[in-house]
Amino acid sequence: MNAFLAKHPESANAIRLIRSHPVSSGFANSTYNSLNALRFIAVNGAVVPVRWSMVSLQPFEPLDTAKAGQTGKNYLFDALIAGIHANPLQWHLVITVGQPGDPTADATLPWPPDRQQVDAGTLTIDRVESDDTSPARNINFDPLVLSNGIAASDDPLLSARSAAYSVQLPARRVGQPGDAF
Repeated sequence: MNAFLAKHPESANAIRLIRSHPVSSGFANSTYNSLNALRFIAVNGAVVPVRWSMVSLQPFEPLDTAKAGQTGKNYLFDALIAGIHANPLQWHLVITVGQPGDPTADATLPWPPDRQQVDAGTLTIDRVESDDTSPARNINFDPLVLSNGIAASDDPLLSARSAAYSVQLPARRVGQPGDAF
């Protein structure tokens, strides 16, 4: 790892930034940040770079490292499911609006913290489906499948992720239930 980080100092900087924040105790109270910038395109053609975050409405609880080794291998998923059964879980979709000069081609470079943020709505998860009955099967989470008015930035990771995910599903998941198309 040291040899890799020596050749890729941008990764070392990103790891330092990630490690500067406390780790959450579970999926339900975690904030999820986009890896890549996107472009929002207005009807008049104006383009604005953005990044997004899903900010948990559940109170943040840091990971108790003393207990982490004493839990089962699926404890994060089990806790998430139990939380959804107890109460709906919610996250705000927060859009951070970039400014000219903000890096969009390198996901390892943070934007200044003073950027405008827009609360674009709330995601609520209020039930869990089993793999057997869920309509959300065989989905390729391709970062380049975007809605009208949203376009990829100049970040080369977007294309690399898209190519990797397209190979993953279904070709590399042979033998998984429901993977025959």
